[in-house]
Formats: sequence, C-alpha cells, structure tokens
Amino acid sequence: MNELISQEYEEQNMGSWNHSITQSRVASLLSNDERFVVPVELSLDVSQIDLSQFGVKAKEELIPDVCLYPKDGHRPKRGDDILKMPKMPLLIIEVLSPKQIIDDILAKFKAYFALGVKSCWLIVPVNESITVYSAPNHFRTFGTDAQEVVDDIMDIHLPIQKLFRW
Repeated sequence: MNELISQEYEEQNMGSWNHSITQSRVASLLSNDERFVVPVELSLDVSQIDLSQFGVKAKEELIPDVCLYPKDGHRPKRGDDILKMPKMPLLIIEVLSPKQIIDDILAKFKAYFALGVKSCWLIVPVNESITVYSAPNHFRTFGTDAQEVVDDIMDIHLPIQKLFRW
C-alpha cells in the first residue's frame, strides 16, 4: 500500500518544463547571495512531528523543491553526506507543478512552520506569481507587475523579471 501511495505522490509531483526551469532559476538567483547555501530537493527529516495533524501524508521526510540554509550552518565533513537533513532550513520554496494541488503545499507549509522554518514561498509558473508566507495565514503575493519579490523575514529582494523570463 505504501508503494502505491508513493507512486501516486511521485506522479503528482512530476516536474514539467516550466517547473524545472523555475526551480533552477530561483536556486541560481538565490545562490548569488553569499549569506546562504541553496540545496535543491534535499530530503528533510521530519520524523519528530506527526505530519497527519497538518493533513500531510508523508511520515518521516519531506523534500521541498528548494531550501535555504545559512552559509555557516550545518554541513557534512568533506567526503561525507547527509541522507536526511535533521536541521530545518530558514526558507522553503515550492514550485507548483501542473498536477499538484495548492492545498497540499499549504498543508506542508503549516508543518514547516511548526518545525521552525522562518519563511515559505509558493511559486506558480503558469501565472508568474510568487506568494511569500511568513506564517501559515500571513502572506504577500508578487506578480510580474512587481519589480521584485520581497521577503522581509529573510531580508531577500529578488528581481521577479529574472525568474520569469521565457
């Protein structure tokens, strides 16, 4: 049964062209900020919390599209690796793929905030918008009419036109 749920989850979250390009662009743009390291699709160990209270089906790990850690933060020693990161990032970014349901992502955001994440972004490539959450029900949405995406919690100003240049 777990195999079937896992397969359904993978099919639902399969990346598309726009998803992939948007994910790589946002990671690239954020990598220019010397304060942070920007892992993509890092497995986060969330076994310390019951995710079902947020309506999240996962049990022990969540894998956001992009996350942000302080540059001087926890890193493995040279030659070592971390299969499931126990320390939560400062920022989580999810890029909506065509078959994903926004409510599923928002449920994960609730879990991330409960785990100590400071900020979450939802990027929707199809309408070229970014919604920055500083708490589960506190957010600002930026579209292509804005000059930049502003995350006051993280002190990030990202030029939106560089993200959505097709």
